[in-house]
Amino acid sequence: MKRENIVAIIKKERVIAIVRTDTQLHIPKLIQDLVEGGINVIEITSNTPGYLEEIAKARKKYPDSDIIIGAGTVTNAKIADAAIQAGAQFLVTPNTNTEVIALAHRNNIPVAMGALTPTEICVAAEHGADIIKLFPAGDLGISYFKSVKAPLDTITYFVVGGINLSNIEEWIAAGISGVGLGSALTKEEKTASGGAHNKNTIQKFVKIIKESQWKN
Repeated sequence: MKRENIVAIIKKERVIAIVRTDTQLHIPKLIQDLVEGGINVIEITSNTPGYLEEIAKARKKYPDSDIIIGAGTVTNAKIADAAIQAGAQFLVTPNTNTEVIALAHRNNIPVAMGALTPTEICVAAEHGADIIKLFPAGDLGISYFKSVKAPLDTITYFVVGGINLSNIEEWIAAGISGVGLGSALTKEEKTASGGAHNKNTIQKFVKIIKESQWKN
């Protein structure tokens, strides 16, 4: 699939699920829950044990072009190259590293590049970042996002960090284009019987995302 097609899917879906766990064994079930809950764009972070193997396994299990599997926490070109070789269809960074963009684009892979300040946002955009991941968005809040977006309003912003069920609609109303959701989406809730579930939370997020009036 071409880079522009992958970007189009990510922008259409408006949510990237962030899979970060201490135990590799949990990853397949977590991805299954996300897909069954209606999430089609999933990143597995590089600080998750066995992430390269799990990217390859997920690509094989979900060959459908509607399910996009990427790599997250791609802080440098070395990690980017390993992730691409494993089959990652997109890369997400927490930082602004233009070498990652250059490498990814040579391989027809899009990048959601982490940036926080206006300078970082402009550097990432000028080097071709497909999406700006405003991170950590929650720490500075919606007022900061609005201040940044005012002069830099042609950029596609996905906000990451501190987004949850209680504030996601306020962020959408502020003019974001999408979100990255980690523990708020994937954290397991213990049941009375000792089991765990997160599908209800996933479905609640998906319902909000699909039914909200997006400005961008």
